[in-house]
Amino acid sequence: MQGARCGTRSRDSRITPRAEDGEQGLQFFRLASCGQDCQIKIWVVSFTHILGFELKYKSTLSGHCAPVLACAFSHNGQMLVSGSVDKSVIVYDTNTETILHTLTQHTRYVTSCAFAPNILLLATGSMDKTVNIWQFDLETPCQARSTDDQVKQFIEDWSEDDVSMWLCAQGLNDLVDIFKINNIDGRELFNLTKESLVDDLKIESLGLRSKVLRKIEELRTKVKALSSGIPDEFLCPITRELMKDPVIASDGYSYEKEAMENWISKKKRTSPMTNLILPSMVLTPNRTLKMAISRWLETHQK
Repeated sequence: MQGARCGTRSRDSRITPRAEDGEQGLQFFRLASCGQDCQIKIWVVSFTHILGFELKYKSTLSGHCAPVLACAFSHNGQMLVSGSVDKSVIVYDTNTETILHTLTQHTRYVTSCAFAPNILLLATGSMDKTVNIWQFDLETPCQARSTDDQVKQFIEDWSEDDVSMWLCAQGLNDLVDIFKINNIDGRELFNLTKESLVDDLKIESLGLRSKVLRKIEELRTKVKALSSGIPDEFLCPITRELMKDPVIASDGYSYEKEAMENWISKKKRTSPMTNLILPSMVLTPNRTLKMAISRWLETHQK
């Protein structure tokens, strides 16, 4: 069954493809909706030819710390996947409503997700210009992690094998052996510098060193955002700092005004998010976002 679209642009819905037949011809369907509140709502849709249609709220699934942009049921309705502005993908067990997997390999907003019809494959699409294909085993589900747990994992708990997996995910497969020989775990990874890459790891390629440092900085930025608890939509995509004077560019995204003005003056007038040519250089104040940031500051900085 195709996904249903709610009336507002900020909310997306999916109806589980599996209906449950009740007594006297009554049919029940589960509906999942997601939106700006960072949550997924589960609804029960029931209808008969005689009684008509009825929609009832059932429960709320949490786990994301930023708006949820996409959600989809598995073919048999036993799992639900969601993608968020916080760059993570979460897979839920729809029967127990617990988290099975938290996937954090994307480096930009996750905008789409879908299960394969008959096998345990999952596809997720992101604004980092990648589509990731996942295969997993339900017999060994991942444990749910809080934001603090995720930060701890990034800083303290990555093993050398975890670092190797991260290198492969970033397209840096050629460095796996070098990092293993030098016993680079998560803590050592975060401490790497341009000098240590040259002197200690003997990485001669300037381009390769630059890519490693850029990917490590992206990881540091992610940890900083997680540890600060600042909603990702409040951070400027250019500076990754909390916005004070947000503006909307012609690509539809919001940026810190000064950062976007500098970007336009120094770059080739392309979107920082899509790399496409901006149709207009006009920057419109985003007063709604500015008010939301102010309210968040009032609540969290007392």
